[in-house]
Amino acid sequence: MIPKGALDGIRVVDLSSVIMGPFAAQLLGDMGADIIKVEPRHGDQTRMIGPRRSQGMASVFLNTNRNKRGIVLDLKEDDGRAVLDRLIERADIVIQSNRTSAMKRLRLDYESLKAINPKIISCQVKGFTDSGPYGGQPALDDIIQSLSGFAMLQSVVGGEPRYVPSAIADKVCAVYAALAMSMAVIHKLRTGEGQNVELPMLETMVAFATTEHIGGYVFEPPIERMGYGSIRAGSRRPYKTRDGYLAFLPYTDAHWIIFSELIGKPELMQDPRFKDFDSRTKAFDASFGEVAKQLALKTNAEWTELLEGRDIPFAVVNDLEDLASDPHLESIDFWQFHNHPTEGRLRMASIPMTLSSSPGSIRRLAPNLGEHTREVLAELGYSNAEIDSLLAQEIAFAA
Repeated sequence: MIPKGALDGIRVVDLSSVIMGPFAAQLLGDMGADIIKVEPRHGDQTRMIGPRRSQGMASVFLNTNRNKRGIVLDLKEDDGRAVLDRLIERADIVIQSNRTSAMKRLRLDYESLKAINPKIISCQVKGFTDSGPYGGQPALDDIIQSLSGFAMLQSVVGGEPRYVPSAIADKVCAVYAALAMSMAVIHKLRTGEGQNVELPMLETMVAFATTEHIGGYVFEPPIERMGYGSIRAGSRRPYKTRDGYLAFLPYTDAHWIIFSELIGKPELMQDPRFKDFDSRTKAFDASFGEVAKQLALKTNAEWTELLEGRDIPFAVVNDLEDLASDPHLESIDFWQFHNHPTEGRLRMASIPMTLSSSPGSIRRLAPNLGEHTREVLAELGYSNAEIDSLLAQEIAFAA
């Protein structure tokens, strides 16, 4: 029997779409929350993003919507909105990715939700804080990467601004949103009060990026430019070996002593550029250049044999496909395999955080469009005849 997750008993109405909101809701579902995903008749657009075995069940959707039940409603119709209101009455959290103007127009803003359920937690994931000059503007991952400095940071290795080849803003903000909602749940359990939670992407990503990249701007007035030195200089990168690439970071003085001995050049530690940590941080090009020169002389296997057990951080640079057979991931059963009722055998990453008493679990795979419409409507008190009527009028849709 699967132990109950930490959020067991918490019901979430997921009105969001694409990646950020659905991924945030999935994180709550992984930890035991009951997630009801409400979609329009055409479905979340991620149903069509990535490889697929059948229409509307593409890889991105499958990987951001597990542990959810899915229903389809036409919220433009009064009877469809009445169904949503019943869901909200019984929910702890409503999460959505509409801009504030749309939320007010659709009567999904916090004040409207609170009128339906005074204890509701409303979570809005959006591009920007409304009170600023960017408030209300459309924002997707590329826009936020550009404004937050992430795209420009890539110029140190690519020569020009580029996007991080990952939906990093969507996913990082999803994690922050899940954290914020979890904290709001704790507050509600203590006080009985709901609240409004807002997660603006730009502000979140700037806070995330400047953890190390604030540089001299942590002081006022600034004493140096922003940016973490070795990254800004373009020095910090995987090193080319004779047959591949190696991530190698002789970070401490002890690491450098061992490294200098392994390459037969203990005299390096007498060089004023390399003698201690502070000196090496001021001589990025020289220290990283020496490492690059040495690593190019041997193969990945030779370096692995030399470095294993030496307590210096290193790793062979994996291609994405290598992750499927990585020996560490295999040994801890990181990849989980589940049989989807329509999509066949699926590979899923396991839930990375471990709670000893209330662990997360993959209990449901991503729903087909409208898969649980009948089930959820029945839970809300609709009779079979009423459900049939809603379906016949296309106010609801069931798979």
